[in-house]
Amino acid sequence: MTTRIKICGLRDVAMAKSAALLGADAIGLVFYAPSPRNVTMNRAHEIVAALPPFVSTVGLFVDADPAMVNGVLRTVPLDMLQFHGDETPEYCRSFGRPYIKAVRVKPGVDLLEFADRYADARGLLLDAWSEAAPGGTGKSFDWGLIPPELPMPLVLSGGLDAANVGAAIQRIKPWAVDVSSGVESSRGVKDAGLIEAFIRTVQQAA
Repeated sequence: MTTRIKICGLRDVAMAKSAALLGADAIGLVFYAPSPRNVTMNRAHEIVAALPPFVSTVGLFVDADPAMVNGVLRTVPLDMLQFHGDETPEYCRSFGRPYIKAVRVKPGVDLLEFADRYADARGLLLDAWSEAAPGGTGKSFDWGLIPPELPMPLVLSGGLDAANVGAAIQRIKPWAVDVSSGVESSRGVKDAGLIEAFIRTVQQAA
């Protein structure tokens, strides 16, 4: 099975185009002001407009006011939404776009319950739980907490990089992997060489 690849937290046109040309299936744009990867609506529009065909664009939000999400959607033609906060299923589906629900994993989190609650999501994105931030922390989690019978596509995130993503794919066999800090030379700054190494490792593992 081909493992899909999402590079998240891109902030400039050149790096987004480079990620797409290197083989990324999806580009993630962060609309969350506290994040060092936050992107303006105008810049996000420029990035989306510059991408080649068949590369998906995903907008990441964290407990955003619905008016803010709708404002982004009026400016940026996103293919999919990704929710990283405590959004309810009703909230997630209210925008009329396909969505992914992120779950921050730690002992005691019932992933089967999440899959049932968010049954209309296109998939669950599993990330590491952290007090510091809702995502993009560079931390991994115990993959043993993932139930083998998860009844929906799994997007694996949290602390992935070129050194460990091959083992993750072999063990978890996720539908897709999502990386942000693992392809950065410094916090919030993407590195084309690290992106290339990550994508090549995913392709070899799959």
